[in-house]
This record gives sequence, C-alpha cells and structure tokens, in this order.
Amino acid sequence: MDPDPATRRSVTVTVAGPSCDVVCVGESMVTFLPTRPGRLADVPAFTRAIGGAESNVACALAATGHRARWVGRVGTDGFGDHLLDTIAAYGVDTGAVRRDPHRPTGVYFRTDADRTTDAHEVVYYRAGSAASAMSPRTVPYDTVADARILHLTGITAALSADCRALLYELTAPRPGRPLVSFDVNHRPALWHEGGAPEVLRELAARADLVLVGADEAERLWGTADAAAVRALLPEPAVLVVKGGEGPAVAFERPRDGRADTVTTVPAPRVDVLAAVGAGDGFAAGYLSAVLRGLRMRDRLRHGHLAAAAALTVPGDLAAPPGHARADRLAGLDDDAWGRLHLGPGWTSAGTEADEEVRTR
Repeated sequence: MDPDPATRRSVTVTVAGPSCDVVCVGESMVTFLPTRPGRLADVPAFTRAIGGAESNVACALAATGHRARWVGRVGTDGFGDHLLDTIAAYGVDTGAVRRDPHRPTGVYFRTDADRTTDAHEVVYYRAGSAASAMSPRTVPYDTVADARILHLTGITAALSADCRALLYELTAPRPGRPLVSFDVNHRPALWHEGGAPEVLRELAARADLVLVGADEAERLWGTADAAAVRALLPEPAVLVVKGGEGPAVAFERPRDGRADTVTTVPAPRVDVLAAVGAGDGFAAGYLSAVLRGLRMRDRLRHGHLAAAAALTVPGDLAAPPGHARADRLAGLDDDAWGRLHLGPGWTSAGTEADEEVRTR
C-alpha cells in the first residue's frame, strides 16, 4: 500500500554504489522579488523567481557539472509546475519530487533591502504547504541512499513536526549512510513554538559536516566565537563557522582522534548587490570542493567564491563561477587572495585584470 495516499506515486532507487553526487532534501518555493525598492505595501509589481536553500544548493552544484538531486514536495498547481521546470532546467534530477493535490506550493514575497536591516521584509505563505507534509513516510530513505553526500538544513526542521521527524530519520546512524551535510540555517520567524536551540544542536550533532554562521550561533547558543561553537558541537567530523564578511573557520577532526586541525580563510571583498543567497552559495561551493577532493583551505575559498556569486546578483540563486575560473582564484597566494575584490559580473569576466575582479 502506498504510504502516502495523496500522491499514488512512489520512487525506488536501486543502490549499487553512489549514483548521485549530492541529494538535497527540503522545501522550494516560488519567490516574488520587488521591481523597485520600498515597503511591500508600496511596491507595485514583482518578478517571479524560485527560492529554497536546498534546491538552491542542488541547482548551483548541477550548474558546475555535479550530479545533483532535489527531493521535495510541491502542489499540483502552476507554481509547482514552475518549480519543477526551473529546477530541472539547471540539470537537477527532480524525479523523486512528489506532487500533493491537497496542499499548495509555498510562495513568499520579500523587499530588496538587506536582511540585516529593519527595512527588510519577508512574508511567507507556506503554512500547510505541500512541503510541510514531508515525513519519514512520504520521503522514503531509498530516495537519498545512493548519494555521496546528503545535504539538509535546519529550515526543514521548522516546517512541521513531521518534517522534523524526517530529519531525525535521515540523520540516524546506519550502515552505508551518505556523508551528511547540515547547514544550520536558522530562520527565527519559522520557529513559532520555540525549541530551535535544542533541535538544531541535536541535528547538527548527528551530521558529519556542519555549516553555521557566527551570527546564527550567537542567536541560538549565545556565542559567535568559532572555538566556543566547536566546544558546543564536538561531534561532527568537520565544523565550519562562517563569519559573513569576516573569515570562515573550519575545525577538522583527524581520523586518529588527535586535536582538530583548524583552518581560517578570510572572505574576499565583495560589492554586494543583494544580501541574499550567500549561505546557500557557500554550501554549494564548499560541497563541490569536497566532491573534488580539494584541501580544506581551497574548500573554504570555493565556498567564499560561490557566496560572492550570490551576493553580486539580485536574486537568491546565482550561476556559480566555472571550475576553471574558481580554481584559478582559489589558487592565489595568500597576499593576492587578501586583495581580491569582486563585483557584479565577476563570474563571467575574462581575466583577473577585469574591472569586476581585482587583486590589487
């Protein structure tokens, strides 16, 4: 019997070694971006885009040639059609996405102000969405089991009790489990009933790789100090504390159990066009470098570069730099990296001497 009577659709993946590089599980929504600055009450028109931390990461990875799958749940409405078509157009496998005829696809509206300012507004219409019905019953484990990396975020845990149960199921220890990547991605507005510090701490402790912003750690656990965050989260093999405009710090536990190896990489200077999507970009750039077997310094640099790509476009989702271009910039010596300055259009610039990319 179908465990999810609403869809009558099931997906079975035969596991014969990793057939997918990364599987990303979570909600994607249709996003409405303002055509001009101002309060939502005053903006006369919006343009349509897509948004969702997990699907953003999947799209960015697919755009650079990785085999990426997005697993989610959308309505049988036109917005669901748009999401599936748009995400698939990036080269992402959407075959495990389920359609729910009884619940809508989530949407949200936002202003173009910086999320860190009081002027920024976001209005979600996602309560009762199709994605909020994700659960261990509606997302079978075999839809993620064939991946090298399983990427999850704390946003999913805030959507419903069923979604939270799904994350606990997917992060449970089991033989042959993919490497579990967990981006804390704390969204205070979604945690109506509280509990975020405890739940996100527990889920992070069950992951192999954890990404968290220093500002998130401060809100959740009362400290933005990277070493203090590591003391609170000693379980993951790798912990990356992102400093926004400041450095990213990675703690990596050697297999022999010795003390962590600590790597610190400053962020390049970026002329920010829209302060959205940087966290998803960093995750995609970092995971791409993990898949390619790069050393920790370069993983962090690729994360910074992909974040810069997101910061220099107006929407949530940016085309990342190609591997050759990103490798060249990530390979700069420390002095040249410290002088790196990126502006809008830098991902398509031809040489380091272009106006958008400066190392002087």
